[in-house]
Amino acid sequence: MDELIRKAGILIEALPYMQRLYGKTVVIKYGGNAMVSGELVNSVMEDITLLKYIGLNPIVVHGGGPDISRALKSYGVESTFVGGLRVTDALTMEVAQMVLVGKTNKEIVSMLNSKGGRAVGVCGIDGGIVGCRRLTRLDDGTEADLGFVGEITEVRTELLERLSAGGYIPVVAPIGADGAGQSYNINADTVAGRLASAMGAEKLILLTDVEGIMGGDREVYSALAGGEAMRLIADKVISGGMIPKVMCCIDAISGGVGKAHILDGTIPHAILLEIFTNKGIGTMITGGVRVDGGDD
Repeated sequence: MDELIRKAGILIEALPYMQRLYGKTVVIKYGGNAMVSGELVNSVMEDITLLKYIGLNPIVVHGGGPDISRALKSYGVESTFVGGLRVTDALTMEVAQMVLVGKTNKEIVSMLNSKGGRAVGVCGIDGGIVGCRRLTRLDDGTEADLGFVGEITEVRTELLERLSAGGYIPVVAPIGADGAGQSYNINADTVAGRLASAMGAEKLILLTDVEGIMGGDREVYSALAGGEAMRLIADKVISGGMIPKVMCCIDAISGGVGKAHILDGTIPHAILLEIFTNKGIGTMITGGVRVDGGDD
């Protein structure tokens, strides 16, 4: 009986968060180590399906870098990265599109459907969701020729809105096209952030392989305002690969997203623990210069 009461208490703790988020859009970037372990994949799929069943509208944007690298290796091609982005020649683009759209996307759709969800796989080309052009400049301003790596120029949300309203869970592969029909490989974090802004999402969730944003004392910040995060970047407390993820969150907040979350996707049920419990488990990024309380 005590165990049953404890479980009821967990549901009651989640109730106010469910009420606030009912009917709202949540964009989830899914990738990295959370895609490797069968147990973790199962956990993420259960979380996303549950969100849909309790009245939220999850949209999944996925990566698939390891799958692309393995496929390229089978062709005898070694992957090269500049500024964290894959250099993408014509063959690499063909393989990336084949893997992301034809393999990874459909595997996620199949897993969600096996949990009782109604998932539909699309990529940025479908319905003109993501328009782009060739990326010529890195985030730090450095000019670079990465081949068929895309920079987003336009986001159209009609198809995703219709799917969500129809009870489906859209699963988006980060491939876009320009006006001439040329396909481009796009960073999945960037696609997730831009889609979240365009959809007016309440939350953007980035699943990573770290606990969140860590301070100099290695403690994880439970919440940061955008201004605080920028100061930590300037002070080099936030560095390396975490910078583009944090900037993605800040840009999304500036674009109208309610809150952004950076979570360790290797923790089972990380999504539910972050958005439906009082303390959460990752770092929540909000607008403004400082956090004024509140932890949803």
